Amino acid sequence: MDDLSHILFSLGEERDNYFRSIAPPIMQTSNFAFSSVESIRSALKDEYSTFLYSRGKNPTVDILCKKLAALDGAEDALVVNSGAAAIFLSVTSQVKSGDHIISVRDPYSWARHLFDQILPKWGITCTYVDGRDVANFEMACKPNTKLIYLESPNSWDFAIQDLSAVAKIAKSKGINTICDNSYCTPIYQQPISLGIDLSIQSATKYIGGHSDVVAGVIAGSAALIEPMFRSEYMCVGSGIQPFNAWLLLRGIRTLEARLDRSSKSAKKVMEFLKEHPLVEKIFYPLDPSFSQYNLAQAQMKGAGGLFSFRLKLNEIDKIEGFVNSLKSFLLAVSWGGYESLVMPKCAGIPKNEFSPLNEQHRMVRLYIGMEDPAYLINDLSSAFLAVQDLS
Repeated sequence: MDDLSHILFSLGEERDNYFRSIAPPIMQTSNFAFSSVESIRSALKDEYSTFLYSRGKNPTVDILCKKLAALDGAEDALVVNSGAAAIFLSVTSQVKSGDHIISVRDPYSWARHLFDQILPKWGITCTYVDGRDVANFEMACKPNTKLIYLESPNSWDFAIQDLSAVAKIAKSKGINTICDNSYCTPIYQQPISLGIDLSIQSATKYIGGHSDVVAGVIAGSAALIEPMFRSEYMCVGSGIQPFNAWLLLRGIRTLEARLDRSSKSAKKVMEFLKEHPLVEKIFYPLDPSFSQYNLAQAQMKGAGGLFSFRLKLNEIDKIEGFVNSLKSFLLAVSWGGYESLVMPKCAGIPKNEFSPLNEQHRMVRLYIGMEDPAYLINDLSSAFLAVQDLS
């Protein structure tokens, strides 16, 4: 796609300003000097439009922001030090004491912490709904509802929301919307084009792509981003550092190619798992067996390399034995890097609370990285054999 290639490889890169260097420079400076009192006076009045102090604007970060805003189809973007920071800043910029938030059920853990532990200190309440049914959002609305928080898909069972329908309800009531788009990235889904006000994502994952930087992105209209910059962003001081911005610029060059390879490899691994007698069910938005497959097809261009499956194993020791037997998958959180990862749901609970009747306890999540899928399938096959030997 011409527009995508322009964004990834050219947009924001004024090479005449830095000696025709192909890679943008790292402007590793905290401060910027001015030629006159009048020029610094002007900068002090408007840090959103100039470079004064790198807590605010920085040239390396600015190039990245231009690219990420364009990818999202947004007017502007802010890049912060983590996905959790993106959640915190985007949410707190939209609410005040006495307001009410509607959130999808079981959002990312730090979003839940914000809604349950921090915002109540300021008199802000939250109602959780099953986002798979659009009607639940309308029923949960109150006169003081100011924000709807979405996560589509989530990162375990990949439940999705009808973004256009939710946005329509919100706009009719004067409510702003935020969608965590970490799973898809703007390559595979553009919430803003579907009517969502702010699109956020963990750039730690696919944007970086090399598991060596932690960052978050907030994209939206200038009318929302500029006030956020001047208030929450500047006050909290969570803007990304120039070197980390440069790492993300490096990662973004190969974003499309990495997503494509990861998606194709994931489908091959899933084909193997579907046929294995110890696998009960696959969870992947663009698999025909997925309960919201038609909606996923309608609003997503792709689904990346992250999926889950449920094992036909009723003992936690066997589930752990399967995971511990894997050699080519690293046991770790997150996703989106070059390496393949595994994470069992039971790792998040005490062993004595495991119940085979709780289907979630038998779930395992895989992220398929850049390795050859045959290499990964061979490892999975060996791990299954190891579990069968325990029987």
